[in-house]
Amino acid sequence: QVQLQELGPGLVKSSQTLSLTCTVSGYSLAVNYYYWSWVRLPPGKGLEWIGYISYSGSTSYSPSFNSRTSISRDTSKNQFTLQLSSVTPEDTAVYYCARSTRGSSWYEGSWGQGTQVTVSS
Repeated sequence: QVQLQELGPGLVKSSQTLSLTCTVSGYSLAVNYYYWSWVRLPPGKGLEWIGYISYSGSTSYSPSFNSRTSISRDTSKNQFTLQLSSVTPEDTAVYYCARSTRGSSWYEGSWGQGTQVTVSS
């Protein structure tokens, strides 16, 4: 059974780059036909989809994050990562990684427990 676990720094300074890692166990990132997404939940707001990397390695990003987001993977470690540059306190949120059968259906499927990221002024 697939499990996902996020790992991040917890606290990041404004203007720096946030780097998060999702470690996947029980399923390979490269096996058809799953999509591996990063999603976040800011305090008092709804879920925001950031982007995904597919089973083939292709990526897609939300227009809201496209200019400063990069998602990559390391299949040897069965991990995929999020890099979010130029962060501000508005990027404070709980960040989740998730698996879905469609890139457009990121809200379905398996999720990690999430990791809190706080951006200081």
